[in-house]
Amino acid sequence: MSIEPIRRQSIVSLVWQIAFTFIGFLSTIYFAHAVGADVLGAYFLFMAYYSIIGIMTDGGFGGAAIKRISEGEETDAYFSAFVVLRSVFVILIFITLIAFRRYFVDLDSAGTFTWLLVAVVVSLLQGITSSGIAGCGKMGIHATGRFIDNISRTFIQVIAVFLGYGIAGLAGGFIMGVIFGSIVHLHFLDLRFVNFGWKHLKSLSSFSFWSFLVSGGGMVFMYSDSVMIGYFLKNADVGVYRIIFQFTALAAFTTIALRGTLWPRVSRWDKIGETNLIEESLSRAFTYSLILAVPLFVGGALLGDRLLYFFYGPDFVSYTTLMILFIVQIVNIFQYFFTTYLSAMNKVKEVFKITAVAVAANIALNAALIPVMGISGAAVATLVTMTLNAVLAGRVLLKIIVVRLEYNTLLNIFKASVIMALFVGIYRMIVPLSSVLLTLIPVVFGGLVYSILILKFDRKTYEELKGIAIQMNMADPCDCE
Repeated sequence: MSIEPIRRQSIVSLVWQIAFTFIGFLSTIYFAHAVGADVLGAYFLFMAYYSIIGIMTDGGFGGAAIKRISEGEETDAYFSAFVVLRSVFVILIFITLIAFRRYFVDLDSAGTFTWLLVAVVVSLLQGITSSGIAGCGKMGIHATGRFIDNISRTFIQVIAVFLGYGIAGLAGGFIMGVIFGSIVHLHFLDLRFVNFGWKHLKSLSSFSFWSFLVSGGGMVFMYSDSVMIGYFLKNADVGVYRIIFQFTALAAFTTIALRGTLWPRVSRWDKIGETNLIEESLSRAFTYSLILAVPLFVGGALLGDRLLYFFYGPDFVSYTTLMILFIVQIVNIFQYFFTTYLSAMNKVKEVFKITAVAVAANIALNAALIPVMGISGAAVATLVTMTLNAVLAGRVLLKIIVVRLEYNTLLNIFKASVIMALFVGIYRMIVPLSSVLLTLIPVVFGGLVYSILILKFDRKTYEELKGIAIQMNMADPCDCE
């Protein structure tokens, strides 16, 4: 992004994201064949409950701590206040879960409630170390810790499932991954526990209230479809839906890598009044995200059904749901960055209002559409409400900064994607996709065609990638002279 710390940390985040995406992709294929949609659905429900409860144990103080620490004033005191507050919230939620255990019938029947309690305890260490590292702007280390978390989790889960532990192996592997990732973060954490005062608690609380509401709303928005599919349909349907969602999420991993790097930087720029850097970074963030999302959407439309069939099995094929969720991932790019920049610029109250409207609409649409349309109804509900979220957040952000799109580069992305689609489409018309090998050939071929074309068409992208390659002591990404 021409801003060296941003570029360097984004590269680190992206490399780890690519590595884990590939490993996670292969492991999910194995899980789908080894345990089936029903066990996967139970695990996805466990993850949904863990994520929603995680917002309660965080109380919004994680985001508040990152915000205050990133501002560079009394960092140790704010960190110490956060540790105490987070610990109190975890203890309270842990006791509450035990008291209301009889209401978590689906978790108890699947054998995951005890694992949920253990995960809540372990999340205390993860939340403290992760927020501290992110607040200090060490996003390369933050991404590395997340990768260690994900890779160790996957490794343990694969072994456990192979040994026949099923849902216990999946949940236990997740918890061990959290522990390993937190140890990495803890090793590089420079913040120390010191005395703090009421002003630090008050400052965190003032930001955390809206941060909690925003995070809680966002988490409900993300997982309400899975929970409601489990309520109206079966665990197996949850497994199918989440597998397709993860498959389409390949289009968004650039977005995720950039978001983690940019949030503390944007927070700092807002503090010191560097509006130009905020606007420039947002413009490039859109471009770098769409440069991958658009061709994956096109490729998914042409080959997605066969890839699902060969990778996961016939039970996981739903072309309608697949295409809707691919569109969701593109809309999510705009929604994600709009809300990220608003919250980093201390506009969490506005973000909450937007999120509250979207969450209410999402729950209502899920309740109305899932019984009628099945998992495709959940996908439609997500698309409609995410679009609403993006439009409302964009309107608010436009009042604060100038939002620019790099139209020339975007046009080149669409041109390269269309030409790639012609090549892949002709291949599919001529060659029957009767095996996984015949299906992977157009995937590789299409990726090469698109990569070459985008570097040929767009000089700016070529020069930036060339600069990144030189920084990483690599050869030129492509000889486009």
